[in-house]
Amino acid sequence: MSQPAPETIKVTENKVACDGDGGALGHPRVYLTLGKDGKIDCPYCDRLFILKDGPSDKQDTD
Repeated sequence: MSQPAPETIKVTENKVACDGDGGALGHPRVYLTLGKDGKIDCPYCDRLFILKDGPSDKQDTD
């Protein structure tokens, strides 16, 4: 069973950069491209980036 992402960030572009937001304690900056499903996990810190209003953006529609 997989664990939930430590942090989920909604983005408006298909390309994102992640450095762990830890300053000196972060990780090297990596540039990631979201997949066709509109999401990608950072290979270093497991942050989940989701394209806002994309296929993986689950919004409650009550």
